[in-house]
Amino acid sequence: MNGGWVEPCSISEYGQRKIKIKADSPLFEGLDKEQIVLMSHTDQIQELPEGFFVTASSETCPNVAIESVEKSLYGVQFHPETELTIHGEQIIRNFLYQICHAEGDYTLKNFIGEQIRSIREQIGDEKVILGLSGGVDSAVCAALLAEAVPGQAICIFVDHGMMRKNEGNEVEKAFATKSLEFIRVDAADRFLSKLAGVIDPEQKRKIIGNEFIQVFSEQAMLHDDAKFLAQGTIYPDVIESGSGKAATIKSHHNVGGLPKDLNFKGIVEPLRSLFKDEVRQLGSALGLPQSIVNRQPFPGPGLGVRIIGEITREKLHILQEADARFREEVEADCVPANQYFAVLTNLRSVGVMGDSRTYDYTLALRAVITHDFMTAEYAPIPHTTLSRLSKRITNEVKGINRIVYDITDKPPATIEWE
Repeated sequence: MNGGWVEPCSISEYGQRKIKIKADSPLFEGLDKEQIVLMSHTDQIQELPEGFFVTASSETCPNVAIESVEKSLYGVQFHPETELTIHGEQIIRNFLYQICHAEGDYTLKNFIGEQIRSIREQIGDEKVILGLSGGVDSAVCAALLAEAVPGQAICIFVDHGMMRKNEGNEVEKAFATKSLEFIRVDAADRFLSKLAGVIDPEQKRKIIGNEFIQVFSEQAMLHDDAKFLAQGTIYPDVIESGSGKAATIKSHHNVGGLPKDLNFKGIVEPLRSLFKDEVRQLGSALGLPQSIVNRQPFPGPGLGVRIIGEITREKLHILQEADARFREEVEADCVPANQYFAVLTNLRSVGVMGDSRTYDYTLALRAVITHDFMTAEYAPIPHTTLSRLSKRITNEVKGINRIVYDITDKPPATIEWE
């Protein structure tokens, strides 16, 4: 747009990289000349636009940061918004306060007030319907709706049978006293029949997402007095689902997947600009119990994307039991992890139990440390905990004879396996 040129680079950069600040810039004020940043790119600037100059570079990327004071444009190749850019917060702070001269008077209380006003202005006296999964995002969205328009929200809990152990009942109990209408739909048989024989992860996500929409649409037709649709979409959902020419990392059924024939006046997405840590803060500010606010992130397709290969009732039962034991032990040992769960792989191997030969599944354990959920590091679970987990799961859960632990960061991996 400014006359420069971008091309694929010969050496891609992924993960943490060292950069050198080459010129004075308000963007890097107060920082050392060498910085550790998160890179994730295959393209880079080959020719600078007119009026721009370089302020930082790396060993393989000559134009890591550029700026044009005259045009008031500042660009960086890395991701300052993630924890893996060590002083990323200071870089953003410099941009906001040194360059943009922001006043910094924004608070979460302001956000709640603005969203309540916005929701009331958009909905008025009409009813609004929400697909409530019981996860943090939809729960906080429901709480915000109850605060903004009490008695006007209808929450449909589509139980697709792929929740964690006892979770469906826990979700129903948690929202029993809220100022909203809660409806639970048992659709496990329906979802499993659609998923029979399917092994591709993206296809599984789409089937589950499409079926969720079908079940939800049927319920919505029974409540045609609801003129607005609410969704717990958050910013990472938008990023990972892709838009325009951006790559789809994984589809989210609440981003761009709604049928056109749903007869709603509009969509209400009060959390769309927030990251997961902000959503949790918002939930606490709205008075939600910590058991909901600190509930581990759970994908919309549930355990369907934590079972590699075909999804069956047997596999679901095995994973629910193993996952419950994993979470119990991690919590009992106070392991510092922000998200932890089990994945049932499609790999079978030979084992021995007593005098018998077994040919059962391998279970993978995943635990990560993160605050923004855009990047993550694997949690160093003590070997004593892992050893106890291995013994307990293989002894108590029929169908598993081998346990492995995932030690991959994000990037290059995602937190979920599928």
